[in-house]
Amino acid sequence: MLFILGLFIGSFLNVLIDRLPRDESVIKGRSYCDKCKKTLKWYDLIPVLSFLILGGKCRYCHSPISLYYPIVEIITGTMFVLTFIYVYRLQTTDYSLFDNLTFQHFSNSVIALFYYLLIISSLIVVFFADLKYGIIPDKIIFPAMVISFLYLILNTKYLIPNLFSGAGVFVFFLGLYLITKGKGMGFGDVKLVFLLGLFLGFPKIIPAFYISFLTGAFVGLILILLKKKKLFSGATIPFAPFLVLGTFISLFFGESIVRLFIY
Repeated sequence: MLFILGLFIGSFLNVLIDRLPRDESVIKGRSYCDKCKKTLKWYDLIPVLSFLILGGKCRYCHSPISLYYPIVEIITGTMFVLTFIYVYRLQTTDYSLFDNLTFQHFSNSVIALFYYLLIISSLIVVFFADLKYGIIPDKIIFPAMVISFLYLILNTKYLIPNLFSGAGVFVFFLGLYLITKGKGMGFGDVKLVFLLGLFLGFPKIIPAFYISFLTGAFVGLILILLKKKKLFSGATIPFAPFLVLGTFISLFFGESIVRLFIY
């Protein structure tokens, strides 16, 4: 059921991914085909299923529908399931779910689940908006920062460590941005890492950035060798997708990665 919910949320995330970089309203206006501009019917917008039934083509002009749409929906559904498992384990670490479950434990679990799903959904938008348009929408980043801060206030033991984590990585990336004069990365990446620091905290932020730089350098090298360094309407290689990928891996496996290096 959570996977199905994730598919429908992923469909809405596709709207955010396409409309926010264009400064279009995400509330007003029906979805339409990018090629023929024909307004789509509700049965053209069923996550994944409509894509399969239509054979990956617009019902009206028969132009190919971007694979981005079903991919975002499937990734969102999968991440929703993984997040539920992660939060379940996180909230049952200090007590037996069946023996000591109280209303407080239940409410904490629900709040934690909503929080993680909101931030992960935001990061999915950032991933694909930067990948497709080379833009990290402030309308996603700033609300996610506020939500993270409010969640940390409710979980005071993480408030100071995560704030220091966010501030530390922000200063580090700001230094890189100033040294390279914005050529190495955009300021959107600098704002993004502050959010990631708040979200992951220490030490998970360390493997997240290690994975981000490692995968970014690897993919960048391959693209340069293939002479495809310029991507997506001439924009340079976007770094936010690697930051988000590193964050997702570190969120679920960060503690294991840290233990592996320590021991």
